[in-house]
Amino acid sequence: MRTQVAIIGAGPAGLLLGQLLHVAGIDNVIVERQTGDYVLGRIRAGVLEQVTMDLLKKAGVDARAHAEGLPHHGIELLFQGQRHRIDMHAHTQGRQVMVYGQTEVTRDLMDARAAAGLTTIYGAANVSLHDFDGERPRVRYEKDGATHELECDFIAGCDGYHGVSRASVPASAVKLYEKIYPFGWLGMLADVPPVSDELIYCNTPRGFALCSMRSRTRSRYYVQVPVEEKVENWSDDAFWNELRLRLDPEGRERLVTGPALEKSIAPLRSFVAEPMRFGRLFLAGDAAHIVPPTGAKGLNLAASDVGYLYQALQRYYGERSTSALDRYSDLCLRRIWKAERFSWWFTSLMHRFPDTGDFGQKIQEAELDYLVHSPAASTSLSENYVGLPLESF
Repeated sequence: MRTQVAIIGAGPAGLLLGQLLHVAGIDNVIVERQTGDYVLGRIRAGVLEQVTMDLLKKAGVDARAHAEGLPHHGIELLFQGQRHRIDMHAHTQGRQVMVYGQTEVTRDLMDARAAAGLTTIYGAANVSLHDFDGERPRVRYEKDGATHELECDFIAGCDGYHGVSRASVPASAVKLYEKIYPFGWLGMLADVPPVSDELIYCNTPRGFALCSMRSRTRSRYYVQVPVEEKVENWSDDAFWNELRLRLDPEGRERLVTGPALEKSIAPLRSFVAEPMRFGRLFLAGDAAHIVPPTGAKGLNLAASDVGYLYQALQRYYGERSTSALDRYSDLCLRRIWKAERFSWWFTSLMHRFPDTGDFGQKIQEAELDYLVHSPAASTSLSENYVGLPLESF
């Protein structure tokens, strides 16, 4: 089999790249280790920046997000028992975010790909990448008891942190940066109405909490727990009781509880791999970077990588110019490190660290007080939260 672009990974990054390339008339095949049902079953983020929404529109898959998603103009910060609203819409000349689950984004992209009759190979075992340092890259995999080979012009590694793409690069060719946080997020998804119309970020002596949602009838809640905590230790009642203790009186009064649809603990880390291009192999999304979820940047960074790569490939096939491909890694990394900085800062501001102590808690509260009362500080938070625009090649 031969294609122009082989995409490794059928998560939202790989699917979005495939759809954008298809719209541009560039042939592509997606190779995915898991089944389609497994990919759809992963519970992930749900806050989309304007850049991501614009790319979904360009790919022709934004209709359901606009119909069912929830536009948000602000967020609430809860500290010292009181809530303070940050009006992101006012601080960013009318920009906003859209609350729409990553699972739904994936479903929309899968449906569009199926409708277009594009090739996605699910259940591909023992995927390996070959000759991407030359001009004839190949992807080899096993399926239905046979070994197959896919020849291509370029390989897009969109297969996540544990995928084969980055692992195929010689260790001497890539530099890794990583920070591990001493806590995780215990998350619960439940079919209950959200406690608030907008997200609430809570800084409390008991630790961080986040009140989020996927729709007007489905909520996603998180509480900070020690990194060694086990989800089996938390009954539904124990989770709801702990969340109540981290809310203000109004939040406790409005909180509606119910059985968990899903419950899990996500460790927090910051991670970047440099560079993101190795010959004709390009990394995108979690294969190249991880951010703590506090800043809602994971899916959005993956989408911006894809936006850059799509533009670069479009220019290559349209103009036979490699100039954009040559700049891909640098442009992505400029944006990635800004998002890493914001996510680290927001995580440090909102969480209780083991060594925070009373002094550290007072410093956090002072910074939060400055943040909500300073227009300049509120603008900085808002600009980073709604997302910076893509730079031009």
